[in-house]
Amino acid sequence: MGLVNFFGLLFGTGIAAVMGLIIGGLAIRRSGIYFAMITLAMAQMVYFFFLQAPFTGGEDGLQGIPRGTLLGFDLNKDINLYYVILTISLAAYALIWRIVCSPFGQVLGAIRENEPRAISLGYKVEHFKLVTFILSAGLAGLAGAMKSLVFVSATLGDAAWQMSGLVVLMTLIGGLGTLIGPVVGAFIVVILENKVGDFGHYLSQVTGIQAFQILGESVTIVIGLIFILCVMTFRRGIVGELLNLVRIRQQTQTN
Repeated sequence: MGLVNFFGLLFGTGIAAVMGLIIGGLAIRRSGIYFAMITLAMAQMVYFFFLQAPFTGGEDGLQGIPRGTLLGFDLNKDINLYYVILTISLAAYALIWRIVCSPFGQVLGAIRENEPRAISLGYKVEHFKLVTFILSAGLAGLAGAMKSLVFVSATLGDAAWQMSGLVVLMTLIGGLGTLIGPVVGAFIVVILENKVGDFGHYLSQVTGIQAFQILGESVTIVIGLIFILCVMTFRRGIVGELLNLVRIRQQTQTN
């Protein structure tokens, strides 16, 4: 059973990587808003395919996914599942860090900063973009496979465009172009989704204003307001702004 779950994680990652290869092969032919539109359109096509496909369970999704065991650990025990998920997540983060700090990652940075110059230096930009697309899709598939083990289910909400928008929101709030920023952004968004209702109930009890009770039903609005605040005041995201302040302070002390 352990091998079944292990290969299940690999299978989910592999399927996502193959889809990344197919969709990325089409999307990288354009850039900017057109790249985003093609990616979104393909994502919606996949969503409606899953909605109609019998093996996905339609609107009900896949329910009762067995956790089983993994490498001898009984994943039905939450503490075992926690440490397995934590280990896989740290390994994935280490992989991302290694990629970013590798010569491959340096080329990606050059493409981001000045794509025409990277082309003039002889780099096949399309190949680098496609590999990056596949890597990101594979990591997203791994995250989805782990989520299905945690919640013992997989729903259509995981394939909707709102999920992609939420991930982008996490990155922008935490800090675009940083490694720890998306992690911080994810913590903030998840905490808001789960604790805004409790906070609103607490404010309602303290102040006696019953309007605070609706905060739990207005999580999207609260997250949207925080996003607007970050865009208006923290252009680099929370982590990006902190790193920039540290950089300015170091330059000031040096001078």
